[in-house]
Amino acid sequence: MTGPPLVEADDSVVLELKNKLVDPKTNLPEKYRVLFSLRSVKGAAAHDALEQALKDESALFRHDVAFCLGQRQDARAVQVLTNILHNTSEHPMVRHEAGEALGAIGTEDCLTPLREHLNDAVLEVAETCQLALQRIEWLRDHPDAGNEESPYYSVDPTPALPSSTPTEELRSMLLDEEKRMFDRYSALFALRNKGGKDAVAALGAVFAARSALLKHEVAYVMGQMQDAKAVEFLTNVLKDSAEHAMVRHEAAEALGAIADSVTIGLLREFARDPEPIVAHSCEVALDVLDFEQSGQLEYADKGGAGANGAEAPARRPICPCRG
Repeated sequence: MTGPPLVEADDSVVLELKNKLVDPKTNLPEKYRVLFSLRSVKGAAAHDALEQALKDESALFRHDVAFCLGQRQDARAVQVLTNILHNTSEHPMVRHEAGEALGAIGTEDCLTPLREHLNDAVLEVAETCQLALQRIEWLRDHPDAGNEESPYYSVDPTPALPSSTPTEELRSMLLDEEKRMFDRYSALFALRNKGGKDAVAALGAVFAARSALLKHEVAYVMGQMQDAKAVEFLTNVLKDSAEHAMVRHEAAEALGAIADSVTIGLLREFARDPEPIVAHSCEVALDVLDFEQSGQLEYADKGGAGANGAEAPARRPICPCRG
């Protein structure tokens, strides 16, 4: 459960990136490139720029800013994330991400706001806060826990069960509606770490489950896995207009991460979806693909001077998607 290490950058570069974020002429994909540069930069200037980005008009973008604040695990973000979680007029997906980010940061100051929303009126927010609180408690009881089995740089909402756990056992736990969400998530991340067709099939079966939160996390990890066998599952989710927007948006970004001729056509089609979160996700996913096809290794705007020092070593390509 380890995020990518942060790097140094000149304050002038950070200021340039911040100015792009608040410039009304900056389109959404350009904002995402800036966001995923600032996520990786140390210091107060980058943090302040990210806080400014939480005022953006796009709920999709605000939720990914909250995700980045959690992945940085910087305690300076606790107050602003707490404010978002408390704000019932904020989009539920942004509040959910704020709760998850508080769980990723995991300091004592995160406990009270999470406890206050364990029974939030929005189910996805309540389930997120339950998971986040259980993650903090688990890490407190397992101070020496590592994440050696994961080939991904991400701070996950729960630890993964050992990859040596039989796939059928993990599948059974994942699909058991009577299990704690924490345990189902732990099985989910173990399946992600195992990989392969049986793991993908087990994950795909979750799309018949009740919880939108669990389904959106499955779509996210399918994007991390970048396994073409997930395309059929993700396509069905994206096409289902009755599915929760947070699940469809995550499916769109996962299809962008997998990237073949079929998924590109789908993303172009659903970039006109009437649900803005879905349409914007497709738009950003297509922009990521354009970057990859141009030969650029990292989806980010480094500013005029770029960051000082070496870039963070990625175990796998980091897909700028989260839900």
